[in-house]
Amino acid sequence: MSDALPPLAEEQIFSVDTLLKYMGNDDKALAVVSKIVRDACAPGMAPMQQAAVALREERYTDAGKILHSLRGSIGTLGAKRLVASSLKLEQAIAGRLLDRVPALLRDLESEYQLVLQSADGWLQGNAPPGGQATPA
Repeated sequence: MSDALPPLAEEQIFSVDTLLKYMGNDDKALAVVSKIVRDACAPGMAPMQQAAVALREERYTDAGKILHSLRGSIGTLGAKRLVASSLKLEQAIAGRLLDRVPALLRDLESEYQLVLQSADGWLQGNAPPGGQATPA
């Protein structure tokens, strides 16, 4: 497996098109995917804050678990840039390359904010009739 990752500009910030397609690309799929997006984004920046606290407290295993969980839940939303950014940070933590962690954490926070903004925009434009799009 190569350590080389594609440049972030070539990756997606957020896209549930594939998920919608696999679920039937109809109103029912839209309702389910809208709920998935709302649920995945509901914690807002809390996971990033929790990871930052764990890092400050030198609880590296906890920080890695938080980031891994975030990567898994948000990665299902087609957030390829966030996945790549999180993976770099997780690897730096696991390898105890602690001098890299602050910059990688800032990058991941920026990517996560972009995902939350994009998800909120998607919800505003695609929420099913009668569904409530809550801000991310």
